[in-house]
Amino acid sequence: MRVIAGEFRSRPLQAPRGMTTRPTSDRLREALFNVLEMGGLGPAVEGSRFVDLYAGSGAVGIEAISRGAQFVWFAEDARPALAAIRANLAQLKVAGGFAVEDRGSARLLRELAARGKAVDFVFLDPPYEMAEAYEETLQALAAQAEDSAPAAGKLSAAILSAGALVVAEHSRKLPTAESYAALQRVRLLEQGDAALSFYRVRQPGSDAVSR
Repeated sequence: MRVIAGEFRSRPLQAPRGMTTRPTSDRLREALFNVLEMGGLGPAVEGSRFVDLYAGSGAVGIEAISRGAQFVWFAEDARPALAAIRANLAQLKVAGGFAVEDRGSARLLRELAARGKAVDFVFLDPPYEMAEAYEETLQALAAQAEDSAPAAGKLSAAILSAGALVVAEHSRKLPTAESYAALQRVRLLEQGDAALSFYRVRQPGSDAVSR
């Protein structure tokens, strides 16, 4: 694995030990950031606030840092993956502009909401077979996008900025839904066995999905 572009272009990245974590491939990561930077779907990566959920090696969040993101939050609770994230950040001498939440993705989203942190991009890549992780995370984001008032079981404040994008990496054979309440899929990108679904808060006339 390597960083694709930006300040740390071509620098190697460590993958977590063992077979539990499946890092996003270089090719798919390049396709992801091509869409984010040139697809016209959301904010610019440079200067953005970026969340990398189920972060694994941290390669996606580190790519965002390399391309000029203002701040990146990583969420991961698997020890080998946390070790890889921290080793990669240290190897690149990234001294600031990031935070690592070692209690998992749900905890990070609750913390961001409690602190009123609005973000521009949320990327999530749970193990492909964990359908409940996709459902719970996307439903939680959709609920707070639709209604930011505190309520039992909801995030306490909206964390998606105006025009924010939520991107889920998943198996082509296990597609995510077209919409989750206020979140509407606006693009589907398929590559090999993997796919990327791009969501944003529903806008009038935004039902069409592009590929």
